[in-house]
Amino acid sequence: MGAKYPRLLEPLDLGFTTLRNRVVMGSMHTGLEDRARDTGRLAAYFAERARGGVALMITGGYAPNKEGWLLPFASALTTHGQARAHRRITEAVHAEGGKIALQILHAGRYAYHPFSVSASTTKSPITPFRARGLSGHGVRRTIDAFVRCALLAKKAGYDGVEVMGSEGYLINQFLAPRTNRRTDEWGGSWANRMRLPVEIVRRIREAVGEEFIVVYRLSVLDLVPGGQSWDEVVELALAVREAGATLINSGIGWHEARVPTIVTSVPRAAFTELTGKLRPHLDIPVIASNRINMPEVAEGVLARGEADLVSLARPLLADPEWVTKSAQGRADEINTCIACNQACLDHAFQHKTASCLVNPRAAHETKLVIRPAGDPRHFAVVGAGPAGLAAATTLARRGHTVTVFEAGPEIGGQFNLAKRIPGKEEFAETLRYFGRQLQLLGVELRLNTRATAGELACGGYDEVVLATGVTPRTPAIPGIGHEKVVSYVDVLGGAPVGDRVAVIGAGGIGFDVCEFLTHDRSPALDVREWRAEWGVGDPAAARGGVEGVTKVVAPSPRRVFLVQRKTSKMGAGLGKTSGWVHRTTLKNKNVEMITGAAYRRIDDRGLHLRVGDAERLLEVDTVVVCTGQEPLRELAADLRAAGVRTHLIGGADVAAELDAKRAIDQATRLAVAI
Repeated sequence: MGAKYPRLLEPLDLGFTTLRNRVVMGSMHTGLEDRARDTGRLAAYFAERARGGVALMITGGYAPNKEGWLLPFASALTTHGQARAHRRITEAVHAEGGKIALQILHAGRYAYHPFSVSASTTKSPITPFRARGLSGHGVRRTIDAFVRCALLAKKAGYDGVEVMGSEGYLINQFLAPRTNRRTDEWGGSWANRMRLPVEIVRRIREAVGEEFIVVYRLSVLDLVPGGQSWDEVVELALAVREAGATLINSGIGWHEARVPTIVTSVPRAAFTELTGKLRPHLDIPVIASNRINMPEVAEGVLARGEADLVSLARPLLADPEWVTKSAQGRADEINTCIACNQACLDHAFQHKTASCLVNPRAAHETKLVIRPAGDPRHFAVVGAGPAGLAAATTLARRGHTVTVFEAGPEIGGQFNLAKRIPGKEEFAETLRYFGRQLQLLGVELRLNTRATAGELACGGYDEVVLATGVTPRTPAIPGIGHEKVVSYVDVLGGAPVGDRVAVIGAGGIGFDVCEFLTHDRSPALDVREWRAEWGVGDPAAARGGVEGVTKVVAPSPRRVFLVQRKTSKMGAGLGKTSGWVHRTTLKNKNVEMITGAAYRRIDDRGLHLRVGDAERLLEVDTVVVCTGQEPLRELAADLRAAGVRTHLIGGADVAAELDAKRAIDQATRLAVAI
């Protein structure tokens, strides 16, 4: 048991308590923290992950006072009544053998309300409110609030607290010259700028005693100009250790940083080298974080001596049994986090309950309950894309007999196209997971089989789930049948493309095709190449890891134009936390983006447009069509006419930009309900 990952599964003795392995569930704000009525749901969410073997979980951030709220009336721990309510969470975790710490987070200038405060009067680029600079008395009141919050957490039964000192929140704002322009005892010199976190940790330790975990979340790489230097990072780590920290957890990048840190195109374990660089300076355990999503990656980080523990947040949304599966040699059964951000961070920033694209049960454990079927039936699922796979595996878990029909030679549907996009290689992990689940659950899979309504109606199936997906929409442009016109499906399938290419349609597919066309290979596979492309330097030489660093971008092998009819910003419909990454990537590759274009015609000369009042010719060799999809649902009418109960899911139901999040969620909910 666990022989393949001996370091990952080794207990860690903290002196007064022992962690059962080296896996920490990092803080992830789900939205359930913000409403008292959701405490039971939050307890079930954490209990499921404790049951799955996680050693130490860290909650989403709780503000220590009103000024520190992320949103008006958002999560806070400021009263004894709130502390009593939290016992429901801590007792649920302890009943499953886990430990849990409450994160104390003061939003500072990232607060989305008019009471926000910071080290100095400044406005962040990601909120509309200008933060007020705290007075000296206000700073001392804030320290008191952190201490009171820690004491309330202890009363609530938490095993510890994490002091959030990274990601650009209040403490980070005091540390960085970028945001701290004070001239009093809390600003100016480095000794003054680092006084706030040291005092917070020292006062918390004095208040809670020695047998209580105090984690300090340290920003080891700010990724913003005017951030901390590496020497300052090391000195702060030593100071908070001396002040009483039990563990140092690493944070990477401010929320306003223009370097991606956790999207799917970021290489696995891209930043763990920094914790490896910090660790020799300390005699307390160090936690590595960011893009550690599989046990072999985590084991490698520990084996190289880069950390004592690893922090996984989103991977434990994707699979709460991640640790148990690793320990039992079942890594091929892990539902891997693909770092898409679509249902977790995008939801959080839209003030919706966070969940997971590949696991829609995350944060919905009490609502999406997979119970054994009282009346097992035989289902036919037509289509083995993400929706069909989610429906088939969920139905089979409930005890139904399931047969899957797939017209193609492999499972995956549109994910087989997505995994070919540079930076989206992780999508292959989802197909590996579903393929293994089909085997384990005994689902009959019929590849290269195009199901007909007649065969389904006579096949003895009680119900049919149509997950037949979509077909590309062909726009009504004169010359659309020209030989230089190809579909995105053809391009991603390997069709030859010229040196000058116009991509029409600037939704998610258009952006993906442009990334495919402008890369010879994926920079996500090479950490050094990725760092060069995003201008990330050695923090020992570049303050914040970015000052004075020049981007080195491999040139695109093609000249690419991305064209849309709309006059709105390109990629306006892309994910909130990842859209800017895609836009920046294409800008770095010199993709010309043309908005407000009317398509006139396509001929031997290329693509003729009208942009505003001007005619324009793009002299291109290839025109790639990415103008949407139509649902494939022709079987539905005949099946229903034959009296077969039929359900439409995924693209067959709504063909909307290949929305895998909606498709998997819809399929899972249907399979739980029928």
